[in-house]
Amino acid sequence: NRFPQHGHYVPQKFADNRIISSKYTVWNFVPKNLFEQFRRVANFYFLIIFLVQLMIDTPTSPITSGLPLFFVITVTAIKQGYEDWLRHKADNEVNGAPVYVVRSGGLVKTRSKNIRVGDIVRVAKDETFPVDLVLLSSDRVDGSCHVTTASLDGETNLKTHVAVPETAVLQSVANLDKLVAVIECQQPEADLYRTADVYMLRLFLFRPLGPESLLLRGARLKNTKEIFGVAVYTGMETKMALNYKSKSQKRSAVEKSMNSFLIIYLIILLFEAILSTILKYAWQAEEKWDEPWYNEKTEHERNSSKVIFISDFLAFLVLYNFIIPISLYVTVEMQKFLGSFFIGWDLDLYHEETNQRAQVNTSDLNEELGQVEYVFTDKTGTLTENEMQFRECSINGIKYQEVNGKLTPEGFPEDSPDGNRHEEELFLKAVCLCHTVQINADQTDGADGPWHANGITAPLEYYASSPDEKALVEAASRGICFYFLILKDRTIVKINAVYKLLHVLEFDPNRRRMSVIVESPSGEKLLFTKGAESSILPRSKSGEIDKTRIHVDEFALKGLRTLCVAYRRFTPEEYQEIGKRLHEARTALQQREERLADVFNFIERDLELLGATGVEDKLQEKVQETIEALRLAGIKVWVLTGDKHETAVSVSLSCGHFHRTMNILELVQHKSDSTCAEQLRHTGTKSIFLSLNRIKEDHVIQHGLVVDGTSLSLALREHEKLFMEVCKNCSAVLCCRMAPLQKAKVVRLLKTSPEKPITLAIGDGANDVSMIQEAHVGIGIMGKEGRQAVRNSDYAIARFKFLSKLLFVHGHFYYIRIATLVQYFFYKNVCFITPQFLYQFFCLFSQQTLYDSVYLTLYNICFTSLPVLIYSLFEQHVHPHVLQSKPVLYRDISKNAHLGFKPFLYWTILGFFHAFVFFYGSYLLMGEDTSLLGNGQMFGNWTFGTLVFTVMVITVTMKMALETHFWTWINHFVTWGSIVFYFIFSLSMKLPFLHTQDMYFVFVQLLSSGSAWFAIILIVVACLFIDVVKKVLYRHLQPTSTEKAQIRFASSVKKVVLESFHHSCVSYVIFTIPQPFLEFWVSPVDSVFQHSRHQCQVWK
Repeated sequence: NRFPQHGHYVPQKFADNRIISSKYTVWNFVPKNLFEQFRRVANFYFLIIFLVQLMIDTPTSPITSGLPLFFVITVTAIKQGYEDWLRHKADNEVNGAPVYVVRSGGLVKTRSKNIRVGDIVRVAKDETFPVDLVLLSSDRVDGSCHVTTASLDGETNLKTHVAVPETAVLQSVANLDKLVAVIECQQPEADLYRTADVYMLRLFLFRPLGPESLLLRGARLKNTKEIFGVAVYTGMETKMALNYKSKSQKRSAVEKSMNSFLIIYLIILLFEAILSTILKYAWQAEEKWDEPWYNEKTEHERNSSKVIFISDFLAFLVLYNFIIPISLYVTVEMQKFLGSFFIGWDLDLYHEETNQRAQVNTSDLNEELGQVEYVFTDKTGTLTENEMQFRECSINGIKYQEVNGKLTPEGFPEDSPDGNRHEEELFLKAVCLCHTVQINADQTDGADGPWHANGITAPLEYYASSPDEKALVEAASRGICFYFLILKDRTIVKINAVYKLLHVLEFDPNRRRMSVIVESPSGEKLLFTKGAESSILPRSKSGEIDKTRIHVDEFALKGLRTLCVAYRRFTPEEYQEIGKRLHEARTALQQREERLADVFNFIERDLELLGATGVEDKLQEKVQETIEALRLAGIKVWVLTGDKHETAVSVSLSCGHFHRTMNILELVQHKSDSTCAEQLRHTGTKSIFLSLNRIKEDHVIQHGLVVDGTSLSLALREHEKLFMEVCKNCSAVLCCRMAPLQKAKVVRLLKTSPEKPITLAIGDGANDVSMIQEAHVGIGIMGKEGRQAVRNSDYAIARFKFLSKLLFVHGHFYYIRIATLVQYFFYKNVCFITPQFLYQFFCLFSQQTLYDSVYLTLYNICFTSLPVLIYSLFEQHVHPHVLQSKPVLYRDISKNAHLGFKPFLYWTILGFFHAFVFFYGSYLLMGEDTSLLGNGQMFGNWTFGTLVFTVMVITVTMKMALETHFWTWINHFVTWGSIVFYFIFSLSMKLPFLHTQDMYFVFVQLLSSGSAWFAIILIVVACLFIDVVKKVLYRHLQPTSTEKAQIRFASSVKKVVLESFHHSCVSYVIFTIPQPFLEFWVSPVDSVFQHSRHQCQVWK
């Protein structure tokens, strides 16, 4: 925070420390939101129509287009503004978090957003780092600290970071404030696993800094009271923020289908307008129709025929413009916004232990939950609780289990004598000594350390480099072992013995093992090693190798994480040579890693096998059932994790993502394009061969793929198509050691594949934010790794198991509702405008309207809007329990099945058919006999138009009633209430103050005619009868899985009602209904049946 004065540093502008996940600001909300809204075809179209109505003389008022457009734009802007306000609120919580920085010789409390590059920040135990810091000092003498990066890469193991010696001694605020130094570093980069070279200049002495001195934002300080670090990367330049994908507007597949349908209807509109214009001039080519005696042209009109042609075309365009349903968008927006509350209100998605309910951050994607084809899930904290527990072990070929805190040989009573005592003691000694577990620093303070005076241990808080080690040490603390040992100042302490820790041979993914060399109280040098069976067993020369291998396989079949344990004794000469080799390798300036690997391999040989351990990684509740249900629904599950290969595979097996019978194909540890391509071709050929020979039964999984981050980068660089071919032939894919941006790349790879599948990403940490933002639907888990994933997600749930209810029930309902809503809107607007087009053939294409302008304005807003809106909020075509218990029903709606071309064509043809019946039915029944009233008066054009409009309102409302399966009192109220409201409103139009003199007394005259009533009933029945017959025949002859489930559920309800008929006060009259028609009455029965638990109701 202070710069040298001799030109060594030129101050430059750095980013501030604000994190931004919102999309709008106060200044750009209006222009940006308007731009996004007018990208929609319907909105832009109605804007053009509104401007045309303002410029030329048109048959209808500009209000008929301008008012609905203004209403749609306003409602949508309010909804999107509210959702973005919630994002701003979440950002402000993070940016306003309190932090302490060193300024003016003391600690100053400020907000996180006020940190600048160069500030020295103090971070206390269990706090997250607010910026990317270079560690200066800690409360420890050696300047070390421990952190966990679970929210960044999913790894919960403890990592050690060390400050350089020159700054490690600066442990006071006063000394740090006097520090004058310059940090030179490269530009920010996103890769978490590759840290750019960083150099520090202090008192003109260069001191190199490596990744061990860099503390990343989002990581959490553990087992250290406090640290001081200098901010080097802030805000959106931190590694965590660089791994966020830029926020983009997600659009659902339904919205894309809507735009396609709008374009088709726009073509129909242009066709009708052009045809009407051409026919008008063709008709006027006859002299008697060109200038009738009552409407002669002016001289100006005769000389401007071309201009009049364009004006007539635009007038017809305005006359037919209602075929494009502008109210569709506002209804969809209201349906999405109001419907999203049902997710938060669902008690099945409420987690009582944490008092968390489901959360909706973006309601625009509700229906997309019903279209998911790929699920990309994180592992740590998403599939697992990240809590490990010791279960079993194998010692000298004998299996042991933990019973009441003691090890008991399998098949022997708990208190039986055991002749394997020496081997047990040696094995458990190895387990207790071979680890790098830390305990809470607070618990080691004081003279007695962590022990009470009576020698009993106090409860301790452990920090381990791997969860397996923590589980084993916790098992020791429960009394399984004869020792209780901890690591303190490079000394392993036993209650009545001290073992000196000489060397730690750290774990690495190539060796797949770790070791310690200790000195016993007697001075003997011992090597204890533990690791994967594939790395320990081949190096063992003695011990029960075959029996242990069998036991390891049995542990793995139970889903346990396995480790083999071995040891070796050193002679003084051997240890002297080992110490010399280790020193040379660790101080080497070149090829240090390779030389260390050679020395480790030299040391870890000629081992004596002691046994194996089995540790259970506690899965979240019902993870296996959820993954299996996703498979039954036709959804492929990919696990993307930053964890190690062995850990990831073990969890995949235990959670059911991989099965034991599955052929696992591996693409790991490749460092060149050539080897990666060769392995891909081999794997691809193998998987394709297996695919061709797989059993032709549903849901049989035979092979999966494991790929690590390095190999994935090589595969995507030049062999993307080959990699995709392999993946498509695999039923389950596991990607390990993945950087956050790599997760997003994998999701994008599937999104942009030729099939364009709908993807869903679910995770709980900051390392999952990129893939959550990249996927079509992003879901955050409210876990233990912070709230970054929840803030940047579209939906948030407390547990992975809730995903099944979210997709199979809510997703299914939302998709069915909105698919019907969209197509119903197009249908009713075709019914509305087609008679207007047909009427032009009878009025010489004079642009005379068939309906009054009030009817034109209120048709979509008042008369027909509420039934479909209520349907889209409450419809349940299948009982929720049936949908959740039968995931296969999800396949019926996959791949946008209900909004494809065939359903769209059916609804469009049905709309034209009904429109022709409305118009020509009214014409045939009324056209010949014009004196239909008792006083001999004739029907005029307004009466004819009102008859057509009345038949239309009743028919389209009844059509919605036929589509409704789940009836509530609200459905009844709005369905029949809409028809009643239309009649009341039309009767009130005779009032003089309404200034609608064209319609004065028209509706009263229409209803006073018995012939009109007969025509209304006959036309409505004729329209709907064919539709009902078609539904019954299709349901009887070609039922879908969903329709079969509806019929089965109806039958079960009928059976239950019959059985309880004699002791229930509920009356039913459905039992004589034929089976094909039964589905229409399932939901009323179901509704009454559900409520009968509380009170008796009568439904007839």
